[in-house]
Amino acid sequence: MAAARSVSFHDAGVRAPLLRLVNAAGAAFARAGLALPRLDEEGLLAAARRRTGLQDFGEGSFREGLGALVTSLREEARLSTLGRVAARGQLLGHLCSRLAVVDWVRRHPEVREERIERPLVVIGLPRTGTTLLSNLLSLDPLLRAPLFWETREPCPPPDLATRGEDPRIAAAAREIRRLYRLVPAMRAMHPMGASLPNECVTLLALDFRCLQFETQFPAPGYGRWLEGADPRPAYRMHRLVLQLLQSRLPTQGWSLKTPNHLWQLPTLLEFYPDARLVWTHRDPARVVPSVASLVSAFHRTFCREVDPRRVAADWNAKLRLGLDRALAFDRAQGGKDWCFHLPYAELVEDPLRAVRRLYAHFGDEVGPLHERRMRAWLRETPAELHGRHRYELADFGLAPGALSEQYADYRARFDVPAEGAGPDARRPASGVS
Repeated sequence: MAAARSVSFHDAGVRAPLLRLVNAAGAAFARAGLALPRLDEEGLLAAARRRTGLQDFGEGSFREGLGALVTSLREEARLSTLGRVAARGQLLGHLCSRLAVVDWVRRHPEVREERIERPLVVIGLPRTGTTLLSNLLSLDPLLRAPLFWETREPCPPPDLATRGEDPRIAAAAREIRRLYRLVPAMRAMHPMGASLPNECVTLLALDFRCLQFETQFPAPGYGRWLEGADPRPAYRMHRLVLQLLQSRLPTQGWSLKTPNHLWQLPTLLEFYPDARLVWTHRDPARVVPSVASLVSAFHRTFCREVDPRRVAADWNAKLRLGLDRALAFDRAQGGKDWCFHLPYAELVEDPLRAVRRLYAHFGDEVGPLHERRMRAWLRETPAELHGRHRYELADFGLAPGALSEQYADYRARFDVPAEGAGPDARRPASGVS
């Protein structure tokens, strides 16, 4: 078998012919005095109302985050033509979804009576095996994960009769194909699929209070605002969308995943007090450069200038803040068993054993059908299917010793082993019994 092709953030952005063409056209339009896509709060609100024919956005809290984000994108992000198009399209999509959710719940108030009970919530940092674990958990016939196409456009909520042929699936698949044409390296760095589980951070994005936006666009002012923002309005929307989706497609439980929860554990448990939390652990000296590489790839796609060292410094600070908050929460529990801790090495070495141990921790068992599905999925999804994500610490001005020192408290608390340098480790293609 041929060796998997290695990809890095260097392969993103400027090497895509389509990207160069779009940005060149935008520059020509600007020289000719033609208007580029605008990023202004009132214009986006008006456009969403025109597109949907709806008026009520619900709780007004979203305006604060939207305003901070739009200002930061306009004044700090140095967006390219494609970046402005992408940013405007994404914000407009979230506003349209918010309008549709609020309208649906107004017309179907029984949605609020849906009970979201004992969700399994994966809360590890990015690049710690959370996607692999989320995919395996979603194969449990008694659990449901929010899928990419459902989080992209949750209204009207899918039902049992039409879910498999919903036209939104094809629309989401086209969106992913467009991204991969623009950034071919993203297939290996961040695999996605229209009908695959998606991070539930997209539900938090409907209130414009989450880390998702900063992964795609540099927005330091928004990031500073977000650090002190009240997360509860976003979690109210998060729960409401799950209630909405569950109202027409019932499930016994949900499987959820986003690193963003690690920053907001008290609020997560305020809205889901019986949640079963799973924290995946990996050496931050591997996590930080991997995250920096992924974020740099997005920024190179959407911005005129990107400094990978600045990206790494910013995200190192964000990840450190997330762990500081989570460690403070852990200390406040006074030794209480509040979470299942899963080492990254254990997950990639034997995924099935890791899932069995996870279920046993919460007093459950992996069912025979779930185990058969996981075995089939692991056979059919070989490691490094689309290439291997490569990154070099030197690209980001990072030193392993300095990172190890910065995160010594976290590693000591959860006995997280050091990893060697090199490309992202991936799960084995076989030997996963």
